[in-house]
Amino acid sequence: MGRVTERRKVIRIRDGAVSTRPDTLVAEEPLEIRLNGKPLAITMRTPGDDFALAAGFLVSEGVLANTYDLQNIVYCAGATGEGGSNSYNVVDVRTSPEVVIPDITLERNVYTTSSCGLCGKASLDAVRTTARWPIADTPPVRVEPALLASLPDRLRAAQRVFDRTGGLHAAALFSEAGDLLDIREDVGRHNAVDKLVGRALQNGDLPLSRVILLVSGRASFELAQKAVMAGIPVLAAVSAPSSLAVDLAAETGLTLVGFLRGSNMNVYAGEDRIALQATATQG
Repeated sequence: MGRVTERRKVIRIRDGAVSTRPDTLVAEEPLEIRLNGKPLAITMRTPGDDFALAAGFLVSEGVLANTYDLQNIVYCAGATGEGGSNSYNVVDVRTSPEVVIPDITLERNVYTTSSCGLCGKASLDAVRTTARWPIADTPPVRVEPALLASLPDRLRAAQRVFDRTGGLHAAALFSEAGDLLDIREDVGRHNAVDKLVGRALQNGDLPLSRVILLVSGRASFELAQKAVMAGIPVLAAVSAPSSLAVDLAAETGLTLVGFLRGSNMNVYAGEDRIALQATATQG
């Protein structure tokens, strides 16, 4: 299994003084995801939780919805590295016989970078996958702004690998009361979310209808879609959302919060789940 971090020699310059020292870097390696033996996607990821990543990816694709849909996940023995050893960079997801694979999933074979979750989609319509658990139909969740404001610090405090490398994104699930339920780190924020969702699928916890998803960077369309497909009602990000993420949130009933920094935040959609006290003013 690949390591989460690797050491490299670096020339360090501090106040004009030059020195040589080893530095700890986050590992980045390709992971090929196969579906029932056929290549489906390649993503650049931080090794670890690969089975959860693959499962979460297939939840966002509309392939998997519960543990019964998943027959097994294995590393492909034929994927060998130097010296004939298994590289642990190819996984094959086997679905139960009764699972119907969406046509759009069968038709595409994509490469995804560590900054883009679903590159290669032909059009916007292709990624508007029908959600199995409509968020608008979920039990009401009410979140205090003060609670949301406290979550980034809790996320940062739980990032173990980031402390050593400074090069990882993180995604975390919190309860309505602000309790940390799970956290995953990865070189790609979309991978971190897939690992969370995949672990929830493996544990039989989908849909995640009463949790808050917090991501350490921006809120892209892909992350909003992953939240919707997992039944997550609230997505918060420390940085900006994209216009498509806001559009998708508005269409599906997802609560989308951006620029979550200190006590400040912007609510872009689904404001009914935020316990707003002050009267809104027009800007």
